[in-house]
Amino acid sequence: MAAFAGDNAKGEMVGIEPRNGLGSESQKAEGQKVNGNESKAEGLETEKDKVLVSENETKVGEEPKKGKPEEEEAAGGDQQENGIPKEVAVEIEPKSGVSFPLVLDDGKELNAVGVRKKSMLGMGIKIYGFGIYADNEKLKNLVNSKFAKAPAKATKELYQLVIDSDVEMMVRLVLVFSGLTMSMVKKNFDEGLGASIKVLTGGKKNDELSNKVMGQASDDIKLSPGSVIEISRLPGYILQTKVMGEIITKVESELLCRAYIQMYLGDDCLDKEAKQKFGASLLKLF
Repeated sequence: MAAFAGDNAKGEMVGIEPRNGLGSESQKAEGQKVNGNESKAEGLETEKDKVLVSENETKVGEEPKKGKPEEEEAAGGDQQENGIPKEVAVEIEPKSGVSFPLVLDDGKELNAVGVRKKSMLGMGIKIYGFGIYADNEKLKNLVNSKFAKAPAKATKELYQLVIDSDVEMMVRLVLVFSGLTMSMVKKNFDEGLGASIKVLTGGKKNDELSNKVMGQASDDIKLSPGSVIEISRLPGYILQTKVMGEIITKVESELLCRAYIQMYLGDDCLDKEAKQKFGASLLKLF
């Protein structure tokens, strides 16, 4: 998937489509007549530092806060199909419109969002939006153990420290381009990961290793805009791949883990703005 390769979106009222988690304009409230008296819907207020996604509306603030819904709905009705609860603090990737929770159930925090584009017929086609999550407490321990003080800006050494570590991280990919098949995803992912492996090995190919990540995913899996793929680096240098919530592979390989994270944080990364945002989040850990 990675072979397909932003600041927060400013406050707008955004509706979340229940089938794909993508943003769309919410409808304006219309005037109503109640018992012969005309009453107009109150205007929706934007709360600073907060983004609330509900069934019918989304409030987008300038700097979304971490938070949880005050009330849970009945079982079976509290989640959208992409796994995001109906009301949760999110950040919206502005170029793709994909929303990402600021904090996952396991505590990993969102450090950057971006979009992967692929050039087709001279045009940059958006393939997927992505969010980079990490165990920030362990990242904090890592960077503070190697650097006496925070550098003025994120350096190559700082990014390389994260790439080479086994701190738990996860990249959530949410498809936005229609027409993708699982076989297309597998082919392009293998090519992209293979190229990253060559960078780390001085030009040596290792197709067998790169094919282990998505190779066992069935070509019968149906993909559509909103489909979610999550690839995690787990402690012990284990790369785990989930497609639509199902674990497809778990491969133990330090080289594979480093190659995958390098695709997002290395010199030839998929989205430079996303890399810079991740670097800024690292500096806040000092």
